[in-house]
Amino acid sequence: MLDKQKLEKFDVRFDEPLSNYAYTKVGGPADYLVFPRSLSELSDLVKLAHESDTAVTVLGNASNLIVRDGGIRGLVILLEHLNHIGPAGRTTGPSQNGISFEIEAQAGAKLKDVTQYAQAQSLTGFEFACGIPGSIGGAVFMNAGAYGGEISDILVKATVMDAKTGKVSTLTNADLQFGYRSSKIREEGLIVLSAVFRLELGDRDVIQARMDDLTARRVSKQPLEFPSCGSVFKRPEGHFAGQLIQEAGCQGHRIGGVKVSTKHAGFMINVDHGSAQDYENLIMYVISKVKEKSGVTLKPEVKIIGEN
Repeated sequence: MLDKQKLEKFDVRFDEPLSNYAYTKVGGPADYLVFPRSLSELSDLVKLAHESDTAVTVLGNASNLIVRDGGIRGLVILLEHLNHIGPAGRTTGPSQNGISFEIEAQAGAKLKDVTQYAQAQSLTGFEFACGIPGSIGGAVFMNAGAYGGEISDILVKATVMDAKTGKVSTLTNADLQFGYRSSKIREEGLIVLSAVFRLELGDRDVIQARMDDLTARRVSKQPLEFPSCGSVFKRPEGHFAGQLIQEAGCQGHRIGGVKVSTKHAGFMINVDHGSAQDYENLIMYVISKVKEKSGVTLKPEVKIIGEN
């Protein structure tokens, strides 16, 4: 058990409802919720947790995530203060323009802010992520993607920390073993500290136009006016999850305060003080109905953590 006195030097909340931070607006309390202000503070936190045999959970921007109603025991870390974005160097290589640049972003930096930084530097390649409501750490963790692009397409390397030992290491793109919405980070429970991306020199106005187009498409198709956990299911091979959900008659179906969006069937929205259990029950309902109708077993993309 962590000594509360040892945590008082950090930016810490005790028994803090995680519904205050999750995009779904659901989630029970964290025993200890801490916002490290530096990498050294993060290292100290991991060390304290290891010494007291306390579980460590790191949250990104809590966007593609459902925290159960019982909350999370142990130490929960939010990296929002670790959000620096800057140049990582210049490289010449086989790019369209013959010149590419590298930028580095800390794990707590929001994808939207990184894409805007890249645009301001006339760097192209990150536009696909301009509307993803996540952080760099979460994006590397799950190989986030949209509109034909994925983090693995542009990532050079990531600096990570072992949540058990506090050991810091650097992993290359190949080391990270990226897959569809998966990575070694996810499989081994590592903490992303920062990531380096290689982008090409482009035209600032063209980059902004591409970002504006993707943003408009997202706004027109997704129920952004409601709390949600983003896209709930992975895309089944040869199918679209939203289409299968529609064909199974699930669009608009509601359990408790959570409903399958009528704007985009791949989303589940919190329409009236829903709970994490409502989300889980609706997910299981949709999986069963789609399986019954099409024979396809949908697999959740959203991460579900915590206690009932």
